[in-house]
Amino acid sequence: MTKILITAAGSYGDVAPYTGLGARLRDAGHEVALATHDTYAPLVRAAGLEFRRLPADPRTRRPGTVGEAQPAAPGSKRALMRQAAAFIKELGGGIADAADEDTGLLLLSATTAPLGHHLAEALDIPSLDLPLVPSAPTGDFAPVVSGGRSLGRWGNRAAGHLSLRIIDRLYADATRGLRARLGLPPASPRTVRRRTEAAGRPVLHGFSEVLLPRPADWRTGLDVVGNWWPWHAPDARLPHLVEDFLAAGPPPVFVGFGSMAGGDGERLSTLAAAALRRAGVRGILQSGWAGLATRHAPEHADLLTVGDVPHALLFPRMSAVVHHCGAGTTAAGLRAGVPTVPVPVTADQPFWAARLASLGAATAPVPFAGLSADNAVARLADAVTQAVASPARRDHATEAARRLAAEDGAGEVIKAVERLGI
Repeated sequence: MTKILITAAGSYGDVAPYTGLGARLRDAGHEVALATHDTYAPLVRAAGLEFRRLPADPRTRRPGTVGEAQPAAPGSKRALMRQAAAFIKELGGGIADAADEDTGLLLLSATTAPLGHHLAEALDIPSLDLPLVPSAPTGDFAPVVSGGRSLGRWGNRAAGHLSLRIIDRLYADATRGLRARLGLPPASPRTVRRRTEAAGRPVLHGFSEVLLPRPADWRTGLDVVGNWWPWHAPDARLPHLVEDFLAAGPPPVFVGFGSMAGGDGERLSTLAAAALRRAGVRGILQSGWAGLATRHAPEHADLLTVGDVPHALLFPRMSAVVHHCGAGTTAAGLRAGVPTVPVPVTADQPFWAARLASLGAATAPVPFAGLSADNAVARLADAVTQAVASPARRDHATEAARRLAAEDGAGEVIKAVERLGI
């Protein structure tokens, strides 16, 4: 039995898939701990994993905190970079405490890998990178944070290398402090990254080739293995209130923005209700970080608000899903075999929205920024109507779900762990 430590940081979608992966590793005979933020401690423990705390919990950090004396304009790239660097520096201060002397293997998310590599070096133990999004440069597509537009094969590769250099800069301060704390000689993030790449270490990507085929120009060892699904109890059921709502009429449309749009709940709730009513469909709003909610009024009788409900249970009962296209929610919609209305907000979300549309399982994206326009209700209602009324989109989604069901991403990770001789 090997003591495995998984480290994951960020929003729910950045963490939850590793609970299902951890549970599978535990069932395979390993002792598994998951280091993440306090917000997710109940989910980690419910999955039967040991919880280890990481700082920089995104639910408790003050919006706009950038960790520097000179403020930047809210929402500017400069502000976002400073916020990211401050988050990473705080995270680096805690990741050194996450492992103990019995830890035999580190499994690292995309956010924690640039820090976890130093921890693995200090402990002299192996590590595996398990990102949920692609990051290695390729000619097939531009970096996922660039919005999904191709720059041509040369431009895509150049942008990919530039993206890695930007990540190196973001981790520079945290790397300096972490290596000093661990008693390691100084080394820049770029040096460590290149050393890792030269060693040809395996990287297992937790998304499906159904949605994004593995680039042919990736080096050997960069593999796409399929999704890791968030854990939920085998006997879990939808709440009675939800079941009653589902039984009262035709399948509704799901609307949710996950960890996006915090504090914008009232406006988005009003907009979503108006769009669903205009499309003539029932709806389920998931409150999320935005705080979506419906008022108890006759005109909202066909709407229901829910909290944390497993997408694996809810999505297959929908006629369509409207969401921000985070990697996990995107995969959950495909797994359910229902059409998507993508409303991407930021980061990798426009990329996944474009992939869904190219697969034929989604409408054209409705960018979140456009939801403040005068025609936002009409535009969202039209997209919902297209998603619900198109047999072709449902057929494409159903076919994607069939192919996803044949994959076992967690099983591939277990095999990789076994190949390490652990």
